[in-house]
Amino acid sequence: MCLFPSELRKSGSLPQLKFTTSDSCDRIKDEFQFLQAQYHSLKLECDKLASEKSEMQRHYIMYYEMSYGLNIEMHKQAEIVKRLNGICAQVLPYLSQEHQQQVLAAIERAKQVTPPEMNSIIRQQLQAHQLSQLQGLALPMTPLPLGLSQPALPAVTTSSGLFSLSSLLASQAQLAKEEKASRDGVDSHREEDGDKSD
Repeated sequence: MCLFPSELRKSGSLPQLKFTTSDSCDRIKDEFQFLQAQYHSLKLECDKLASEKSEMQRHYIMYYEMSYGLNIEMHKQAEIVKRLNGICAQVLPYLSQEHQQQVLAAIERAKQVTPPEMNSIIRQQLQAHQLSQLQGLALPMTPLPLGLSQPALPAVTTSSGLFSLSSLLASQAQLAKEEKASRDGVDSHREEDGDKSD
């Protein structure tokens, strides 16, 4: 008689144990599915961040190459200006007093570059750079306005790296130097003609 209630209690506890185990399994399954979905979401986000990182590295390399080339070009132009100033200082005493004043005034005018002039220079350099890229891609180009000839500048590609960018800037500087030399030659001829007329 006294064992019967204990057997009932034991038999009554078995269904409750099964229910708890089933509930725990369902809860574990739900948590696993949640973690799996979270893992998938984090994996997609990591892939996206890796793609953005590679893109940022590509931009960084491109800007580094541009900065490196511009730094070289800036030092080169500074050295050219220094040498040209030395030449002007050596030649200036041999000129007459009137011509010395004219040359000094011309040098001062040359030093005063206005923002619109800088914008125009930058625009011309960008156009020359775009033309060189089109030449590298072998794409058809529209004719240049006012009968300008196409500058023979190398195209900048990802494989050419630092040297191609520096050579591009050096070519632009060489073209500007040749153009300035031709202008100086015309000015010197005018001054010689003025001396002869005097």
